[in-house]
Amino acid sequence: MNERRKITYMKDLDRRSIIRMGLITTVSMLLPGKAWALQRLMPHETDSAKITFREKAISGLIEEQERQLCIYNLHTKEHSETIYWRNGAYIDSALKEMDFIFRDHYNGSVKKIDRRLLDFLYSIQQKAGTNEPFHLISGYRSKRTNARLRKSNKGVAKKSLHISGKAADIRLPEVGIKKLRRAAYELQTGGVGYYPRSNFVHIDVGRVRFWRG
Repeated sequence: MNERRKITYMKDLDRRSIIRMGLITTVSMLLPGKAWALQRLMPHETDSAKITFREKAISGLIEEQERQLCIYNLHTKEHSETIYWRNGAYIDSALKEMDFIFRDHYNGSVKKIDRRLLDFLYSIQQKAGTNEPFHLISGYRSKRTNARLRKSNKGVAKKSLHISGKAADIRLPEVGIKKLRRAAYELQTGGVGYYPRSNFVHIDVGRVRFWRG
């Protein structure tokens, strides 16, 4: 290797090292516990594909530090805005708050809401690109409430997933139910029911399926 090529090669190495260490330093300042894990993810190559991978890795780590939900219960007029997941763990006090706002508004009974349902809602919010509150029409239903509703509405399932805290009927007024349905559908996470005449979308964490009511 002649001297000119050797100097150029060393400059490229220095440039790659600076970029690499700069990315790691940025993440370490924001996420100290993740810095060395991220370093292991970063190979020395600097082609565009690798840089894209690094940017996604950093972005993903930052975004997933917190998950927040904002729920407005249309029946009780209650509003809850809480971070329910942080640094890889669910927050008990926030989960209890979610359980309460999702309660059966007919009789006040509370049930533990499936955490996957909360994550489904969070993912819908991210995909729809909004921070507006979900309008909650129906969350948990006791067996007694579900049986009573079935008498007046044939569309209410006998073994509804609302009974087990695994379903919600929702709106996002500023987004609209068409975009809401599309976001839920594309996630392929569970059941998605579209009810345009009643102006809501049903979501659940049962098997993946889609229907129009």
